[in-house]
Order: sequence, then structure tokens, then C-alpha cells
Amino acid sequence: MDYPHFFIDGAWREPKSDRRIAVECPANREIVGSCPEAVQADVDAAVSAASAALGRDDWAGTSGADRAGYIDALSDAMKSRAMDLANCAVAEIAAPISFSKGQVAMARMTLKFYAQLARDFAFEEQRKGYFGRVIVRKEPVGVVAAIVPFNGPLFAAMLKLGPALASGSTVVLKVPMETPLFSYVLAECIVAAGFPAGVINILPADREASEYLVDHADVSMVSITGSVVAGRSVAKACGSQIKRSALELGGKSAAIVCEDADPAQIVPALANASVINSGQACAAQTRILIPQSRYEEYVAALATAYESMNMGDPANPVTELGPMIHERHFQRVKAYIQTGLDEGARLVTGGQTPAELEPGYFIQPTLLADVSNDMRVAREEIFGPVVCAIPYDDIDDAIRIANDSDMGLSGSVWTSDVEAGLEIGRRIHAGNFSINGFTMDVAAPFGGYKRSGLGRELGEEGLHDYLEFKTINLPSA
Repeated sequence: MDYPHFFIDGAWREPKSDRRIAVECPANREIVGSCPEAVQADVDAAVSAASAALGRDDWAGTSGADRAGYIDALSDAMKSRAMDLANCAVAEIAAPISFSKGQVAMARMTLKFYAQLARDFAFEEQRKGYFGRVIVRKEPVGVVAAIVPFNGPLFAAMLKLGPALASGSTVVLKVPMETPLFSYVLAECIVAAGFPAGVINILPADREASEYLVDHADVSMVSITGSVVAGRSVAKACGSQIKRSALELGGKSAAIVCEDADPAQIVPALANASVINSGQACAAQTRILIPQSRYEEYVAALATAYESMNMGDPANPVTELGPMIHERHFQRVKAYIQTGLDEGARLVTGGQTPAELEPGYFIQPTLLADVSNDMRVAREEIFGPVVCAIPYDDIDDAIRIANDSDMGLSGSVWTSDVEAGLEIGRRIHAGNFSINGFTMDVAAPFGGYKRSGLGRELGEEGLHDYLEFKTINLPSA
């Protein structure tokens, strides 16, 4: 998988420099492909193409139904390339094939939702105002810089492409240096779907070129999925230009285990929810809050669940956990585990790399017990398979602990009483909450409170950030 070009203005374009990205498979450290690395001149070309497409009739003149047809065509093209897209994730992320197939399915589901919304949405409506009739129009925001992370780049891209295309905006999709190869299959799907030139442009780029894209005068909006640090940088840049930004950032989500829950019923799903994508998921339930009266019972049950998980070859259908994305992150996660031990946590299980999986960046699912919520491992996003078991006194104490975080992306409660779980959910300061599981529904908004971000993705609410609202006041009769 060695690619020589960029996808800009509907065609394969020569890069403006000789910089290359070598893509390493984190399961074995072997190079699995390469592609060019974008520089500022490539960014200029992509933004120029997106700007030009905004003004051409073949895109600017489309109706919501027209755009829905393009979005559906992209979903269909991705369906025909589903295994290619999944295998890219296996190669460059080393995500298990089962997880990778699921990411393709969720990406297509997202496109299907926004295609239908584009058909049904009232992009222009007449209202009765206080002083007469008014027309309210919802118009495209303009050129969108969409920045996606390494851990699920295809799905994250659709969270931005879906609403941006539905709105009539155009996109420069900035894909990560660690996992750019999927975007070449995606570009082939875009061509197959018949999009007008310049509507979607794709660039793999490092921080310098990405910052240039964010700062670009012809970019009207930046949508990023990334860390709190990256989001703060984007927000600062956009704020200085009074430019719109949508930020889907980190999490330190709490799963509250209620006294009445049955370990045999909930632990398998709870353990999975805590180490989604080997913990490289912003919504992973990495703080598990357990009643004091059942603390050791649940710690033992969770340890057994983690120890039974299959870790290894991502192409093997039985594999459940893959490695960390690269050496730097591998060392970062290991350092957090040591920090937890230094702070007084107890290592119950995990924390090591099985000898048979070396030299891959694998870390066994790690359970830390005797954790208090003021420890760094309980407050900072580790982005690895490291789970903190935190005891609580009563349900009010559990809710206090869950809400005692700088972030508020997700959360869950595990109970035999769904109504009681719903009441707990209403008190949690997080944008997404589940009862007896972890779910994000494409028809409902997803996003965070506090430092977990600004704006929402998915649902009708996910479209709103990509729209400008215009009022036209009509003359009185």
C-alpha cells in the first residue's frame, strides 16, 4: 500500500514536496505502506479546490435531496469496499478485525442517517413573526477543515463528512500521520459516488500543516476529534479569527455499579466497555465505581474478565484487543501504570506485554484497585487499557465521584432497576449516558460537557454546527 498522490479537486494530484509517511503496523512494527505528507502548498491547493466547489452550480445548486443521493452513493461505495476498509484498520491501527468491521458498519450507518436527514430537513421555511412574515434559511457554513484521530479515523471522518455534505458545505479532511492509508480507499469510494470535484479533499499531515489548515483564511469552520490539548489549540486559533469550531475531545468516563447489580450479568459487558479498542477510545468507561460492600467481589470478577480476553493478531477473528498505536504512546501508558502504583494503587492484573506478542506495542488490560478519585490515573485520560476501580459509600457518593472530573463525555450505570438507573443518568454531568451497557446512537447527539468539547456530533443536532442561519424579513401585505 504505497501511494504517490493526494486526493484534491476530484483527482490524484502530485504532492508539493518529497516528504513521505511510512506507516508502521503496531502489532509487529513492520512497515505496511506509505504516502506523501502534506505541506502548506498542498493545504492551499486543497482549500482552494474546496472554496471553488462551494460556488459552482454542480454543488451549490443542489437540493437536500440531491446531496442525499451523493451521500447514499458514498455509503454504497463503502459497502462494496467494506473488507478493504476493515483490512486497512487491521494493518495500520492493528485494531481487531471484528472491531474494524464494526467501524465500517457504523460509518455507513452515519452516512445513511445524514442522507435521510438531508431529504427531510427544512433548509428554508416561512414563519409568522411578530411584525410580519419571515423566511428562515439554513445555508452551508462554507469550507470545513475536518481533523480526525488515529484510533477510529473512518468512523470519525463520517461524523464530520455526513453533516457537512448534508449542509452543502465542502471539506478538507485531514487524516492522521499514524493511520492515513484508509483514506486512499475512501477517496476511491468518493470517486465512485460521483461527487463534484473539490467537494471532498484529503490530506495526511503533521502538526505544522494542520495548524496552517486551521488558520487558513478560507476555512470557515474546524471540526476536530482529538485530545483536550489539541482541542484547546484549535479553539484558540478559531477564537482569534471568530471562526466556528466543533470539538469532540477526551473523556474520563465513570461506570457506576449499583448495589443490586448481578456480577454474572454485567461484568462481561462492563469489562468490554472499559477497554474498547484497547482503551484507545475517548468514551471508554475507565473509572468503575463500585459499592464498598461488594468492592472485592467486583474487583475479582473484573480481573477474571480481563484475563480471559484474547489479545494478539488483529486479523484473527477471535482477537478482542490490539496494541497501542506506537512506541511513544506505549511508553506513555506504561508510565501511567507506574504512576498509579506510585500513588498507592494496587495492581490487580495486567500491565505487561506478553513475551509471545513482542515486539508489538501490546499492554495487557490493566486493573488498578484501591484508587481514589484524586489520583492522576483517575483524573487524566490515559487512552490505553488501564481501568481504575474506585469504591463508594452510597449512590450520592458515586454520583459525586462520577461528576468530579474536568471532563464529561460519557458514562454508564449498571443496575437491575432501570428506572433508578435513569434517575442516576439525569444527575450525571456527561453528554452521553447508558444504562447496562455502552451505546452511541447515530440518531442522537454525542458530545461532551466541560473539557470534553463543544458542539455535538450525530443526530439532527450534529447538522446544526455546519449551518448558517439567515432571516429574510418579507414586506407586510
